[in-house]
Amino acid sequence: MSVSTHDGDELARIYRTRFEGQKEYRLAVWRILIGAVFARWLPADGQILDLGAGQGEFINQVEAPGRLAMDLNPDTRHSLRPEVRFLEQDCSAPWPIEEGSLGLVFTSNFFEHLPDKATLQRTLERAHRALRSEGRLVAVGPNIRLIPGPYWDFWDHYLPLTEKSLAELGRLTGFVVEHEWGATLPYSMSQGFAPPLWAVRLYARLPFLWRFFGKQFIVVLRKP
Repeated sequence: MSVSTHDGDELARIYRTRFEGQKEYRLAVWRILIGAVFARWLPADGQILDLGAGQGEFINQVEAPGRLAMDLNPDTRHSLRPEVRFLEQDCSAPWPIEEGSLGLVFTSNFFEHLPDKATLQRTLERAHRALRSEGRLVAVGPNIRLIPGPYWDFWDHYLPLTEKSLAELGRLTGFVVEHEWGATLPYSMSQGFAPPLWAVRLYARLPFLWRFFGKQFIVVLRKP
């Protein structure tokens, strides 16, 4: 996580408790999702930033000329491959990244942890500045319209969003909205939810199922 009402040590305790014993499973799930869902947006020749990188399940498993991870959780540093540059900071503060240098900003299950909408807007402005022309921001997150109750079962969830609200903010911060899907992936791998990998692989490759079981949005924003 890259900004929070919790300090770094508290974030570390929260995530150690929430995802204890799931590291290998989560890596395997992300390997499937990257290949089946997110590979289409990976730039061939640009740097990638994983925003709210967590344990590095995404950024450790993609190829790029430069890879960066931003998070406030100090444990993230120990999960990253040596070649991934770690930025331990508030995501709404200035980024130590050259303007127009990123090909992709990717973020998953992160924006709901931000304390308010102003923080999210500043974060998108930072991303817009750091992205090159035609670079993209790909955001995955729980859709409050589809999971209004269980969303609040997590102690560090603050900011309820839908694909519509995030797409609108994207336009306000200078992005073009390429895609805004409301129902895509299931909700959470925490709290014991661990379907077999063959089911994850099948689900990821059959998007018509998403409308029935999906609880998370995917929004793709492009910098013109």
